[in-house]
Amino acid sequence: QVQLVESGGGLVQPGGSLRLACAASGSVATFIAMGWYRQAPGKERELVGMITRAGGTNVADSVKGRFTLSQDNAKNTLYLQMNSLKPDDTAAYYCHARLTAFTTTWGQGTQVTVSS
Repeated sequence: QVQLVESGGGLVQPGGSLRLACAASGSVATFIAMGWYRQAPGKERELVGMITRAGGTNVADSVKGRFTLSQDNAKNTLYLQMNSLKPDDTAAYYCHARLTAFTTTWGQGTQVTVSS
């Protein structure tokens, strides 16, 4: 069973930056897609961005121009670079991987808090 472990969350001031990392126990190059989701208190989990095996990338409109996804296949790690952070970005961030057409897995989440 593939495991995903997120890191890099924390407290940051508005306008600041953080980089989240998601380390996978398997070869990310074989995954159909990997992505980041977030869930704020009282809200539904939402997609932040995704990278497909084919190399396609998409990010939510709410973070476009501020957040960037990247993947290091040699390190089996997915990254989320977050710049110009806003209080509305405060949430638990979860890494997600679609391993096959029928199998997905989630990380345990990492908290990001944007506050002065």
